[in-house]
Amino acid sequence: MKNTILKWEIIGAQFIFILGSIFHFLFEWSGYWAPIGAIVPVNESVWEHLKLSYWPLIIFSLIEYRYIKDKAKNIVIAKTGASFLIPTLTVLFFYAYNAIFGVESLIVDIVSFYIFILIGQLISYKIMSSRELSKSFSWIALILFISLGIIYAIFTYFTPLLPIFQDSGTGVYGIGIHMH
Repeated sequence: MKNTILKWEIIGAQFIFILGSIFHFLFEWSGYWAPIGAIVPVNESVWEHLKLSYWPLIIFSLIEYRYIKDKAKNIVIAKTGASFLIPTLTVLFFYAYNAIFGVESLIVDIVSFYIFILIGQLISYKIMSSRELSKSFSWIALILFISLGIIYAIFTYFTPLLPIFQDSGTGVYGIGIHMH
């Protein structure tokens, strides 16, 4: 049973990476359609790029659930953990390597994106393979999981004026520049 879960999580890492990579371009491909901005990046800020793992992870989790629900435990807790771990690692690593080396690198960003997705999926596997946790933890996790998606959407349209939300190339926050 554990092998089945591990296989799903590894497949999930590929799925999330590929779909996240496609999501990177969807706002532009949509003709800057404002509603799609709730789930895809609307600019090149660090914050907007965190959506690249969250929404694909949700999509994969919904698919995966159908096949592993009888084999895995703590699925909601596991996926919530991954949904918070991946962006946390992304932000910490991005700002650390920028502070240390004083540069941004697309290659480093892409490779770290994949590595952090894989780490998130492996942690998810460990949680789903561990002993069953209380249902109350699952409810709390579900609330946090959904809240994170709501926050991603809200901050796209009502963006705090903090550096993590600012497009370093244009200086724009949130969806601002693309509204017609």
